[in-house]
Amino acid sequence: MRRTEAEGHGPVRYGPPLPADGLPVLPGLADVLARAAHRADAEPVGGGPALLEAARGYGERRGLPAGADRIVAGPGAPALLLALTAVLGGDVLVPRPCAAWWTPYARALGRPVFHVATPAECGGVPDPYALLETVRRVRDEGGDPRLLVLSVADDPTATVAPPDVLHEAVEAAAGAGLHLVSDETWRDTLHDVHDTVPVSPAEMLPEHVTVVTDLAGALLPPGWPAAVARFPAGPAGDGLHARVLDVLTALGARVAAPVAAAAAYALGEPEPVTARVAAAVRLHARVAEAVHAAVVGAGALALPPRAGRHLYVDLAPLRSALSARGVGDAQDLEDLLGARLGMPAPGGHRFGDDLGALRVRLSTGPLLGTTDTERTECLTSPAPLELPHVHRALIHLRSVFDDLRDDAQRWEPSR
Repeated sequence: MRRTEAEGHGPVRYGPPLPADGLPVLPGLADVLARAAHRADAEPVGGGPALLEAARGYGERRGLPAGADRIVAGPGAPALLLALTAVLGGDVLVPRPCAAWWTPYARALGRPVFHVATPAECGGVPDPYALLETVRRVRDEGGDPRLLVLSVADDPTATVAPPDVLHEAVEAAAGAGLHLVSDETWRDTLHDVHDTVPVSPAEMLPEHVTVVTDLAGALLPPGWPAAVARFPAGPAGDGLHARVLDVLTALGARVAAPVAAAAAYALGEPEPVTARVAAAVRLHARVAEAVHAAVVGAGALALPPRAGRHLYVDLAPLRSALSARGVGDAQDLEDLLGARLGMPAPGGHRFGDDLGALRVRLSTGPLLGTTDTERTECLTSPAPLELPHVHRALIHLRSVFDDLRDDAQRWEPSR
């Protein structure tokens, strides 16, 4: 991961990618892409009929019906968010912290971005009172807030917003006259579907919400960029759909034909795809639970991970030990843990968090092994945490955090 500056800790310009699942490509998915590899062209701007119909069915099965004329496909969610931001205009509001890819596109367009505090129980959605206060302050200062980006199943915190918390945030946003973009990339990666109920803001406020889903969350490898957006019904949604297509056309942002074939297959959710998604979610949930136990046992703070393949850790209780190692901010912490763990540990500043806060996102994918054989074994084993390579990785991670805990205890003043 690139440092932001050669000297000092300046503005962050390079965010980390989505947490990869670390698993081999599903063979059936690879076969579909290979059969379409002879197609040298790209999809039409916005996606071809087969891809849009597959996306329509995918949304309908999740309680989000929409005609194919209200759906757009693009080469990854960043391209869709860039187009939406360009079309909607005005200032952008996001939770603090937020996915690393949400803000660079607004800044590239010269749009101010304002971070809003989140509730104590989850990330991904703004606290409604903090949202209203931020909107009031920005408007008082001559700003023009128009767009709020949020996520029910969140990167980086791996939390899922409870329906009542989400409802309050959505109502506040509607009252403030904001358009909402709901990033639902991680919706299909809930660790316990019986304990956690995912609700889309589009179910609460359908006329004001655009839903964006990057298929790298659960369905496609991250190197095969494809994403879909579902627009609201009615004249406003029709206009937004048309103008987004204009921006995508100007950018030449089209999905490669072989990737589109694989995306349509995955969105159709045949049994091999659903079985792989379920197996991958179970695997990452087990590893995330083990990592959570390790960091909390060492004295760090972290909300229990409920979705995705990552978790967000606050090492403020270990600040004394970290200070003794020369760690004064999130960039220092990223460097230290990345070197000690032997895997990326992006600091919270890359997600819009305060540079001075000692927070990092840890991903579970790097703990699954270094070869396709080891990673495949993780998928098929009834006890993946007991596999030698996973066990060694978790022991190493635990030892790194236990060392910090022990150092912190030595630095505590005697009573």
